[in-house]
Amino acid sequence: MDKIKRILTVIDPTKEQQNSLERSISLAQKTGAKITAFLSIYDFSYEMTTMLSKEEREAMRLAVIKDREEWINIQIEKYTNLNIQAKVVWHNRPYEAIIEEVLDEQFDIVIKSTHQHDTLKSVIFTPTDWHLIRKCPTPVLLVKDKAWPEHGEIIAAVNSVSDNEQHQELNKRIVKDALFICDLADASLSLVNTYPATPVNIAIEIPEFNPSQYSEAVKKHHEDETWSLASKFNIAKETCIIEEGLPEDVIPSVADKKSAELVVIGTVGRTGLSAALIGNTAEHVIDSLDCDVLALKPDGYKSPLEN
Repeated sequence: MDKIKRILTVIDPTKEQQNSLERSISLAQKTGAKITAFLSIYDFSYEMTTMLSKEEREAMRLAVIKDREEWINIQIEKYTNLNIQAKVVWHNRPYEAIIEEVLDEQFDIVIKSTHQHDTLKSVIFTPTDWHLIRKCPTPVLLVKDKAWPEHGEIIAAVNSVSDNEQHQELNKRIVKDALFICDLADASLSLVNTYPATPVNIAIEIPEFNPSQYSEAVKKHHEDETWSLASKFNIAKETCIIEEGLPEDVIPSVADKKSAELVVIGTVGRTGLSAALIGNTAEHVIDSLDCDVLALKPDGYKSPLEN
């Protein structure tokens, strides 16, 4: 993602404040991108109104769509200096409507707000969010209700020691796109890589096994690979964070300590067993974060909704 020309902004009709629209406008002001304020609506009761004719039901459906379009236009009318248009579709699966629009119109990014759980002080991701993370071919930016600060912190979550070519390319994509967003947001970037703890059973079963020596060797391997990845993008070693632990524990912890505004993470979706396992790891990380998330797919990824 070296440019943003077209933004698909998912509107939430249940919210008075449209965080996704505000983030889209902020990015559009810096990139000149066109924004489509998109809403998918559906009411099963309109389909079940048997007393009405097909034509009358269609008229009711169109009236609802028009009403929602007028409501969105009120939200965007003050932004006369930007190219924003409203689009409302009738669809019973919001995530499918969003992905179909992406595929049809070739958007560069999808921006959608998440739900803040006030009691738990965490972000609640909806089923639509998860479907987009798994199946949307373009980058998906899930935003909460905090504005990005000036000179903020962005984290790129990488798996630098993977010997899988697709994962190596995805690492590069994560860093490249994170740098692009850093440039737009005037933010600093940190690379975060985790490595596993020494397996306890090996230390018990093999008396001559030296757990501290093993742990140091694993750590050095991860450091070397992370620094090598960073050097390809002229990123200083000092901005790389390599910690022992599970990604779903380490990455949210680092994001919290740094008060990060955004974590950039890769997920390969739900195609095949290994992909599903990696997807689960990414989803565990995402589910533990309390900041914006930019979820990326590998180059060449095909959504299961594509024909």
